Parts: sequence; structure tokens; C-alpha cells
Amino acid sequence: MFTGLVEAMGAVGQVVETAAGREFRIDCAWSDLSPGESVALNGACLTVREAGDRWFTVAAVATTLERTTMGSWLDGTAINLERAMRLGDRLGGHLVQGHVDGVGTVRTVHRRESALLIDIDVPPDVGRYLVRHGSVTVDGVSLTVNALPGAGILQVSIIEYTERHTTLGRVAPGDPVHLEADVIGKYVQALLLPRTSRPEDTE
Repeated sequence: MFTGLVEAMGAVGQVVETAAGREFRIDCAWSDLSPGESVALNGACLTVREAGDRWFTVAAVATTLERTTMGSWLDGTAINLERAMRLGDRLGGHLVQGHVDGVGTVRTVHRRESALLIDIDVPPDVGRYLVRHGSVTVDGVSLTVNALPGAGILQVSIIEYTERHTTLGRVAPGDPVHLEADVIGKYVQALLLPRTSRPEDTE
């Protein structure tokens, strides 16, 4: 479980194909990671395979590559990093599972006074859970839904601190981003589905 508060930015140092899947060596500022630990990379939870001084490795299997942008990661790709939360930690963002629900595409990026507004085209599997002023995770960053300008469009507002300390300050129109909807919304929908669906919808 994560909070969506990015702790550091790292970069892909090497990409290799192994029996475990596509393995990424991530260069970072951490030197105390342990094998088996969970780390969110752009919001996708992966397991640390090996770790050393300012680096660690993770592997993405075929299903992960299909559901994320990891298949396009190259040496030098910047990555948002967050370690799993501990019981007793402050929950400064929101409850984030590290499960990517879909990949969105940046539509526009424009500045309004001190904020950076990013409009994102979102797939239906994510859009159904979005509500104005609700929570959403974009590339591992816990954000508030600023607006829903149109069908299938999410707008988030990035403050100066987030712009400087995450990869969201670098996105441009056309860039793909990982999206995770609020887990509370998913459970609410699952609980209501038997009451709202027609019999033929559940067959």
C-alpha cells in the first residue's frame, strides 16, 4: 500500500530481458532497500530483486508490460519512486494500491497563474470512478480531480512543489501516463453493482 506522495525521482539505468521478465535497473538516492521490498515506480508496485548503493532492480512480467508504459522505458527514463507505507505513517495523499488501472494520454498542458493544469484523456475503466474533487493517482502521484472538462477527460492541477519533485513537471501533449482510480470508488461500485445491474448484465 502507498500514499501517492513521491519520495524521490530515479532513472532507468539499464533494461535487459531475463527469465523473470523485463528487468530494470533503477538508479536512485536510496542505499537501504532490501530484496523483496515493494516500491512503486510511476505508481506501479514492483518487487525489489537486488539492491545496492543507490540502485535496485525490478522485473516486469508480460501482464504488467501490457497494462503499463514499461514496455517503452529506455535507459535514462525518469521515474517517480515511492516505498511502501508503514503502519503509523502519515497518510498525506490517499490510499494507493500501486495497481495501474489504465494508461491515459496527456491532452494539453497549460499554466494558470501558479498552477500547471494538465488535461488527460482517460480510458472508461478509469473515468467511471472519477468525481470532481475526488482522488486519482497519475504516474504514482496522489492528486485531486480538479475538473472533468468533458467525457473521458480528467484535469489535474499541479502545484509548484509537485512540478519540481516529480516527472509531472515534464509531461507534454501525447505523453502516456499511468492512472489508478480511488480504491474506495471501486469498492462502492462493486457493492452497488448487484443492485443497479439488470439480470442480463451479470450473466
